[in-house]
Parts: sequence; C-alpha cells; structure tokens
Amino acid sequence: MRHSSVRGEGAPAHAPGGIPDAEPGGIPDAGSGAPGTPSGPRDGGPRDGGSRDGEPRAAGPRGAGGRKAVRPRRQGRRRVLRYVAIALSLLILGTAGAGYLYYRHLNGSIQTDALNLGDGKGPQHKPNAFGQTPLNILLIGSDARDGEENQELGGAKETFNGTPLADVQMLLHLSADRSNMSVISMPRDTLLKLPKCTDTDGKVYPATQGVRPINESLGRGGPGCTVATWQERTGIPVDHFMMIDFKGVVSMADAIGGVPVCVKQNVHSRNYKGEGSGLRLTKGTHPIKGVQALQWLRTRYGFEDGSDLARAHGQHMYMNSMAREFRKNAKLSNPLKLNSLAQAAIEAMVVDEGLNRIDRLFDLSMELKRVPTGRITMTTMPWVESTRWRGKVEPAADADKLFRMVREDIPLDGKAPDKPKPAATATAVTDPAAPAAEIPVMVRNATSGKEHTATRVRGRAADVAALLAAKGFAKAVADSQTAAEDTTVVRYAGLDQAGDAAAVATALGLPPTAVQRSTEVTGVTLFVGKDWREGDKPVAPPAAPAKAPDSARPLNGDDEGACMEIQRGFTF
Repeated sequence: MRHSSVRGEGAPAHAPGGIPDAEPGGIPDAGSGAPGTPSGPRDGGPRDGGSRDGEPRAAGPRGAGGRKAVRPRRQGRRRVLRYVAIALSLLILGTAGAGYLYYRHLNGSIQTDALNLGDGKGPQHKPNAFGQTPLNILLIGSDARDGEENQELGGAKETFNGTPLADVQMLLHLSADRSNMSVISMPRDTLLKLPKCTDTDGKVYPATQGVRPINESLGRGGPGCTVATWQERTGIPVDHFMMIDFKGVVSMADAIGGVPVCVKQNVHSRNYKGEGSGLRLTKGTHPIKGVQALQWLRTRYGFEDGSDLARAHGQHMYMNSMAREFRKNAKLSNPLKLNSLAQAAIEAMVVDEGLNRIDRLFDLSMELKRVPTGRITMTTMPWVESTRWRGKVEPAADADKLFRMVREDIPLDGKAPDKPKPAATATAVTDPAAPAAEIPVMVRNATSGKEHTATRVRGRAADVAALLAAKGFAKAVADSQTAAEDTTVVRYAGLDQAGDAAAVATALGLPPTAVQRSTEVTGVTLFVGKDWREGDKPVAPPAAPAKAPDSARPLNGDDEGACMEIQRGFTF
C-alpha cells in the first residue's frame, strides 16, 4: 500500500503527491520574464547568424551599448533558473517531509490485535522444494454492534453492544510458489470444540467441554481465538488475520467503486417477519457498492435455499468480481482514488501485529496481486446438518479432504503445479544424529485423534517404545502423558536435536514431513497418532485429492457468468 503516499480526497494540503494550485516558489511565467529580462523565445531555440542563445541580436554595429543590452538578459535567466532550482528543492523536501508525516499518520491508524490466543504456537509450514512456504490469512467479518453506525447498519437492537460474533470466516491460502490462491469459507454455525484462549489482559477462557458454534470464538478474547480454533481443527498454520465490521465493509465498497453482481430473478431479501438483509435488485447484472454491497454480503434469505451455504456462495461471487475489477483497474492513475482505497482499508480493518505497518500491508497486497484471477478458487467447507444441535452444522468427510489439500499446498482448481527443479547443491546436515542407543526418546500415546473420534488404545506408547528399543533405541520410554494426533509425528525442541529426531523417523519409516520442531516438548518425542493404532508401522494415508470436491462448490475467479439463483418467495 505504498500508494497510500498519494493525496486523497479531503486529505490535508500537505499530503504527498498533492500539487499546489499555484506554481511553487512563485516561478515567473515564461512570457513575463524576470525584472530586466525582456520577453521572447526561451533557451533551446534554433541558433543562426542572427541570434544568440535563442535571443535576437541588437541591431547595428557591435559596441558597448550592444554588449550591455545582452548581459541583463543572461543574468535574468540565471536568476530565474536559481528560483526554479530553489523552488523545486523546497517542493521535494516539503513533499518528502509531508510523505513521512502522512506515512506515520497511516501507520498510527492501523488497528492491531494478537494473532493467536491459544496455548500452543500451532502447526508449522512445510517448505516446498525451493524452500518457499505458503501464506495463510484468516478473513473475519464481525457482527459487532458497538457504535451508532454499526448499530444502524446491523439492526437487531437486542444485540447492541453485546459480545461480537465472527459471522464470516474465510481462510485465504496463497500457494508457496504464488501461482494460485484458494479460499475456504466455514459456515458461522459450524459446531467445533473451542480451544483454551487467554486474552491479552490475562483473562482465561477454558476449552469447551462440548461443541459450540465457531462464530462464538471471537467473543473469547478476540480474533486470536478464532485463529486458534481454525488451527486446532484444520491443522493449517495461520500467518495473519484481517477483521472487518459492518461500517468497514461499506467504506471499503464505496472506495472500490461498483462491483458487478448478477441475480437470475428480481430479489428482495425480506420475509413477512421483517427478517433479511433488505437487498432489492432487479433481474440481471448490477454494480453495487456501499450499503448495497453490505446487504449482498449479508443476504441469506432470498439466495438459493436460504442457507448459510447460499450466503457464502454469494460472498464468493462478490469477491471474485471484486478481484476482476481490481485487475481491470490495476493501472489506476488517479491518486485520489488510490489514496481513498488505502485510507478506507486501514480505517476498516483490524489486523494482527505482523501487519502493523503500511509497507507490510503493501508487500502483502503485491503478493496477492501476482495470482491471476483464473487461478483463484473459492470454496465452502462441506458440511452436514448436526444431529446434536438443531439448526447447526458439522464438518463433513469432504471437509478434511479440503483441509488436507491446503495443508499440502495442492491447488484446489485441479491444475498440477510446476514440477520443482532439483536443487543445484544438496543441503548439508548441520546436526548429524547420535548413535541410536544414545538418543533419548519419549513415546506418547495420541491414538484418539485430534477430534477424539476414536478411543485411545491402551498401552500403545509402551508397545511402540519396545519396538524402538528393538531397533537399537535403548533409551526409548513410554510417556505417562497422552495427546491427540491424527498422524504420527516426531517433535523436537532444539536444533541440536533435529538429527536425532530425523533418525527416529527414518527408523520407523515415517516421511520427512513427520519431523517437526516444537516448543511443546523438551526433547525428542514420538506422538503415536490415530494412524498407528496397531501393527509395526502407521497406516499409510490415502492419496490426497487432486481437485476440490464438488461438495465444496468451487467457483473460479474467471467465471464472469456466475449468477445467483433466487429463493422462492423472495421475488417481486
């Protein structure tokens, strides 16, 4: 967002990039001349026998009078050039100073919150063959009614100044090679176990004993708890979050300008009880912005079957269309509009502390801009209706396929990534393993799986410790603590233990990706996961999907023909 250094509508006169109404420094007009300098052609005119430096020679023979007639003109031009140089210097210095002050102003306007309020650091990225890592950003839409404008836009007076809910949640995944982007929406009524979260003021929210709607996570300390919840359930590391409220959506939509959306029939999102977003559009394509854009993004009653899945599909249509509009206007030369976009974005969002500077936000925007719209895939987490809580949903089996594809950086559009070229030189092992008999290994039973869907196999840690001992790891012992992992992993604390951890994984036939550094352990620790409930080795996982499942309703960013089906009873 370095384009935020340009002057915006209503910005102070000192904003960088602003051009004064008058010429800086009072530079004389080309035709007026400085005192004592007659008007006439400027430098750069043709030279011939009858002119000198572009000026006509004095008539008559050369003499003292003629020479004196030329000198004042040359001194005058030099004086004008000095004025120009001084004025330009002042303008440059003034603009630089204003730019710095404006940069500081924008930086000071960025609202931040903690990234992760959970107990652990969360899962770590797995670099590709080039050492590149993906980038994951959780986009959160808050329904906070904490101010006059949010209350007017949000309605529902009974919720005014109440605990905010994370009613929109989308995980944006930028591939390690920056060639493609995937987005997964999770319905707000998805039931999950919410993890323990500790607010920045020290207040502790214990982990829930049962399942709760995921949108409640925001009220457990802030967006950092929503991030922790996503990481716990999906195993996907989240690098950043961006949160926006009702008024933020409106201001951003106004700054962007009209975003085209399409409806197949006339629609009015309002039922006989007065419920609905209030969106009213006639059949066809319309550019929407401001309050109307907010209505579109909030519409559930009136779209398709009136479900949260339909609302997410409408949000995906809007986001894809917005991305296409940005590409069309990528060469915007209007500094006022660019600045208004930057200002609106900064005022509208709360971000994590890793995005607390303009240059970081600008760099992030440049990363996202590299992805062509044809490689953007929008999806919704596949779900089933809950049998435990009426009106709520739970992740379907296909949801884990979708999460796995993101974890393993597999494009959701089914296009195979470029095959990595072999590295020019092999990376040297910085921590060679000690002899197997000298490596202490703690073996922890984690066979219930992360969701505790399976009963923990009793005595499993002791069985695997004995197996390791038979392979020469004489110091392998069963840990009295238990854990919950879907797949078997070897974790280590310090870099000096990396080689030892890799040796344990190799002995058991585990892939290199099963070796992870973690602050949760003090030494080499083997977590026996749900994939190794019996036998001498873990059960190999099924092959990862090559394309997002149809139940995720994938929508490609280049699909300009996407048009919303209207629910029966909401047409006019």
